[in-house]
Amino acid sequence: MADMEYTYLGETGLEVSKLCLGCMNFGSGWRPTYQDDWTVGEEDGVEVIDHAIENGINFLDTANTYSTGGSERIVGKAIQEYDRNEVVVATKVRNEMRQGPNGEGLSRKHILDQADASLERLDTDYIDLYQIHRWDDNTPIEETLSALDHLVNEGKVRYIGASTMPAWKFMKALYTSDVENLDRFISMQPEYSLVRRHEEENVLPLCDEEDIGVIPWSPLYGGFLTGKYEREEESPDGSRLGESGRSPDEVYSDEEWQVLDVVRELAKERGVSPTQVSLAWLLHNEIVTAPIIGPKTTEQLDENIRALGVALTDEEIERLEAPIDPVWTASQ
Repeated sequence: MADMEYTYLGETGLEVSKLCLGCMNFGSGWRPTYQDDWTVGEEDGVEVIDHAIENGINFLDTANTYSTGGSERIVGKAIQEYDRNEVVVATKVRNEMRQGPNGEGLSRKHILDQADASLERLDTDYIDLYQIHRWDDNTPIEETLSALDHLVNEGKVRYIGASTMPAWKFMKALYTSDVENLDRFISMQPEYSLVRRHEEENVLPLCDEEDIGVIPWSPLYGGFLTGKYEREEESPDGSRLGESGRSPDEVYSDEEWQVLDVVRELAKERGVSPTQVSLAWLLHNEIVTAPIIGPKTTEQLDENIRALGVALTDEEIERLEAPIDPVWTASQ
């Protein structure tokens, strides 16, 4: 297996592994108003986290809303076996935790309440990276940043980050931090993969200009880039698509299938898996800090880690990128 590699998160001195373990898959899957059936329970989740840390992954990403706190509890249990200083724990706030007033959002009340709840579930004294899960149009960004700055000053949070928003909103937040002398976002979590490259026309140039760390979510596009789906066939049992009752032909565009065809061709030529080719493409991108991988088993995790050993040529990267011309629209 490839040796783990490390890099700095944005312009900070915080060292993180070049693969980040996403923990959304761990827990009951229950959230207010709906249930996900593709998650795994505590025992399997702890096993994957243990295996990740033992293989050099020091960067774990979760959120309060994942399994309505269940994922954070699993992460908290797993990290008790390790030196806390050796693990970088990231979580998020914004999305609905309960129905009713103040059950979601980025108000000072919700942020401070949820930070304390996350600390309790994670069974830790501090959060390394506290991220806003989405923008909140109902709360002034000054209020949100002031609350996050307070958490940093209290020592409950080390760094703050953001996820998924138009570049102009992200720049507004960075500008506000600079003008008001408030703690600044050091990272961004955009959706980014070989078949979802719209952020190249939105937030990624801004991250490059402002030295913001980039932590892409869904680097395998919900499993599509693993090659487990086929045209004109039913979705595999246990897959997210299968649980939704939709077929691959309903969901994926012709351009996306064209990308997968190239991924499969290169994987066959290289003697590696489509997963490893897809992750290697992200790892070759200088703007990317660490893709957020989401394995549910140690076998899937090992396959992901081996992507670090796949060196793509410029010609291969051009082949992978050729089917899609990235476009950003406000609806994304």
